Amino acid sequence: MTAALALNSPSPAELWEMDRAHSLHPWTNFGSFEREGSLVISRGEGAWLWDAEGKRYFDAVGGLWCTNIGLGRREMAQAIADQVERLAFANTFVDMTNDPSARLSAKLAELAPGDLNRVMFTTGGSTAVDTAVRTISYYQTCMGRPDKTDVVARDYSYHGSTYLAQSVGKRPGDRVPEFRYKETGIHHLSVPNPYRRPERMTETEFCDWLVAEYEDLIARVGADRIGGFIAEPIQASGGVIVPPDGYLRRMWEVCQRHDILFIADEVVTSFGRLGHWFASWDAFGVQPDMICTAKGLTSGYVPLGALIISDRMWEAMAADGSRWFTAGFTYSGHPVSCAAGLKNIEIMEREDLLGNAARVGAYFETRMAALKDLPLIGDVRGQKLMLCVESVADKATKVVLPDAANESKRISNAAEAMGLIVRPMGHLNVMSPPLIITETDVDFVAEVLERAIRRVTDELVREGFTLG
Repeated sequence: MTAALALNSPSPAELWEMDRAHSLHPWTNFGSFEREGSLVISRGEGAWLWDAEGKRYFDAVGGLWCTNIGLGRREMAQAIADQVERLAFANTFVDMTNDPSARLSAKLAELAPGDLNRVMFTTGGSTAVDTAVRTISYYQTCMGRPDKTDVVARDYSYHGSTYLAQSVGKRPGDRVPEFRYKETGIHHLSVPNPYRRPERMTETEFCDWLVAEYEDLIARVGADRIGGFIAEPIQASGGVIVPPDGYLRRMWEVCQRHDILFIADEVVTSFGRLGHWFASWDAFGVQPDMICTAKGLTSGYVPLGALIISDRMWEAMAADGSRWFTAGFTYSGHPVSCAAGLKNIEIMEREDLLGNAARVGAYFETRMAALKDLPLIGDVRGQKLMLCVESVADKATKVVLPDAANESKRISNAAEAMGLIVRPMGHLNVMSPPLIITETDVDFVAEVLERAIRRVTDELVREGFTLG
């Protein structure tokens, strides 16, 4: 940094005030934002972040489920810079493409399961889901079923924040009364959360009940109207919900019987989060018709998402050669983003980050599971590098604390003060660290989070909250 630039750089306090005075953040709570402003992050390296004051934090959130290879990679910066110099932009509409877009399409077809060989690039996960849901009606119409356009999702699902994607998702807190959502043609099934299953129902019985609920919905609405089912293999922002054993495979089999497209929303679970390029087949034995991906595709270095569809769908849509697929974005197949995606995959392959995620992820599961012994923690769930802890007021009844307790935010604040960033959501604290995490890092996360939980538990008791 030159002396002149340094002299003109805003102070940490000035940056905080600029943001507070001029920014509208995603999922802003106006009251707390205007009072407290934001934590200003200025630098990142590996799995660590530094704020504008110079304090260091371990980022157990991984940006937002996305900084898989870690931050500050010089070879990523160089790949991006080289592509900017060579070709900063070229559109991919109709009959144009570019070198990185073509090569990344081929690479994704190689990595994706089964016959998922056709790729449409988007700007991120939300636009990938939006395109997938629109493609349901396109494909079904091409198959001679123009009324088979309804989509089925689940409660507590999160599929993005565009109008259509957020309408398909149904996470508590997202559906605020000030916004409007599409209601017609969208159906929601129960959340497959084993921890919250009905009393006296085994997990196997719960799975049977969930599948029967889907069959009942199809019978009621009509298989001739339901065109697609969309599911995250593990519901990420909805609470890191791992479904019962066999659930996804059985739901896919129902789709097969009724000619319903199965859309795997792998925006979070792809690119190593569970130790696989894609989790649908390798972790859950499901061959989707479409996969939505983003986040780990570039490890957050630049925005990029993708919808990957099957050859079978492509052949039906392209059958007579006269149709136009009128969907896409200015930045679809952006050459800089695709160059970043290629370099990201190269790094992941070279350093065996999928293997590291599987090995260290197993250790992460073990260390986090020990937190269930704490009085405030009712459940610890997830797989590999995608975990959360759920706070409850009473372990036996699983009743949660009143919202006024604000315990998950207080836990994250306490952890932050000790140099650890975890993500508070409702009564959960969520973690999705970079795939470069080590067992030593896991020990740090576990120890700091335990101290934070114990500290907040003591505060809650002193304030008069009852813990069972």
